[in-house]
Amino acid sequence: ALLPYVPRVPPTALPGKVTATTFALEMPCCVFDGHANASDAVWLVVAFANASDAFRNPPSRDDVPPYERLPTAHSYMTLETAAAAYACPAPSPAFLRVGGDTACGGQGGRDPCNGPLPSPGPYRVKFLVMGCHGPKAETRWSDPILLRRGTGDPRGPPSARAAVVVTSILASLGAALAAGVLGAVGAEAWGSLCRRQPGNGAFALRSYRTHHIPPALPQPLPPGCGCSPPGLGSFAPRRPGPCPAE
Repeated sequence: ALLPYVPRVPPTALPGKVTATTFALEMPCCVFDGHANASDAVWLVVAFANASDAFRNPPSRDDVPPYERLPTAHSYMTLETAAAAYACPAPSPAFLRVGGDTACGGQGGRDPCNGPLPSPGPYRVKFLVMGCHGPKAETRWSDPILLRRGTGDPRGPPSARAAVVVTSILASLGAALAAGVLGAVGAEAWGSLCRRQPGNGAFALRSYRTHHIPPALPQPLPPGCGCSPPGLGSFAPRRPGPCPAE
């Protein structure tokens, strides 16, 4: 049976709703009631958008295309879940995470795997009900889902680039710390040198106030005397001239 339900990414804001390797889907609650028994399983089919029309439902579980075949077959099936998990009375989370199992790839290619998506896509998905005798019902294909593009860097994987960034930051912090220590040591040494050598340099750094005492000016000779003027008595005496006659 072809069910009218169309899978979609939730329209509301959701952390990690679409990333470079995963995306979220709304839970198809109550969609398979009346079309699936308790023993049936519901699968999610993931295909590249341009390969969805060429996908053919597998006749049995043994023919389910595995996750590892996505690069060559352009489609795979994942999230095998009991149909009862999507029934109306059953409590269930609001969203399904596609591509959230980072440990995929080591099961030999046969067990269901919900591994990270290898490229931005776009992808299209649908839900398929599988019983003991093969497919029983399916939903319509979703609209194309485009993932965020990763920023590729030929210098190495993201972990290596992160290590390089962290190393660069630590090196910069170390250089700044070393410069600060050397600056503090240099300033202390310079201050110590100035305190130990109170020469011209130390004198230039100090401020003094002085009182200027002007020298005594020679007084004019008093009339009738040939003596030295006041303030010049310590100098060599000069021969006095004759006093003027009165």
